[in-house]
Amino acid sequence: MNGVIDLTVFQVALAYVFVLMVLVIMRFLGIKREKELIISSVRMTLQLVLVGYLLVYIFDNPNPFVTVGIIFVMEAFAVHTVFKKYQGKLSRPLKKVIAFSISMGTLSCLVYFLLIVIRISPWYQPQYFIPIAGMFIGNSMTGISLGVKLLLDGMITQRALVEEALILGATPQAATKSIINNTFDAAILPTMYSMVGMGIVFLPGMMTGQILSGTSPTTAIAYQIAIMLGILGAVALTVILMLQLGYRTFFNKDEQLQSF
Repeated sequence: MNGVIDLTVFQVALAYVFVLMVLVIMRFLGIKREKELIISSVRMTLQLVLVGYLLVYIFDNPNPFVTVGIIFVMEAFAVHTVFKKYQGKLSRPLKKVIAFSISMGTLSCLVYFLLIVIRISPWYQPQYFIPIAGMFIGNSMTGISLGVKLLLDGMITQRALVEEALILGATPQAATKSIINNTFDAAILPTMYSMVGMGIVFLPGMMTGQILSGTSPTTAIAYQIAIMLGILGAVALTVILMLQLGYRTFFNKDEQLQSF
């Protein structure tokens, strides 16, 4: 295998030609998002540079408290992002369910993946823990965001059907079963589609990064398969926890629909 090609600052700067290209296209189409694009590009650059130097220090000085602290911050940011996206639309009980689902869904799969599948030692090794946690949490955040939207929409648009089922003697679980099933199906679908296209339509970012760094393609493929399956499990568990606990927040203790 050839050694990795290090990029100079000048070479990285050449990549900003793509930003200029998008700016020209926006100007040509009359889309007023030039400022947002520039801010996004600058913010991305600064964030990644800072994170890069931070990770170098963390990798060189592994510490269980630091690793756990970073995971906690990532989980908290994911929960905050979902709350912010649906600000004013979420009840307090549903917020608790979302926070619990993201935390339990991602952490349980992450611990199993790192300790049982990869078997890292020590368990807090940040080189594995932090990047893989980021992939699990990021994808789960996307899945649960879609799940929350569809659950809210379903409970609003199908309120009459749910109430009718309750009148006929159905339990809240039975009355909302179709909403829960459809929501889970739609929330997990993007992850499944990305799995279908891997290897033929595109090479995943993690696998590409490993190959560029000099890792054998077969090793990179083994890691990518395992991680993608872990992501699938984390997204599925996070979404199903949210749905199975979340639908109950729309009912009172007498199993009647509350106003929302």
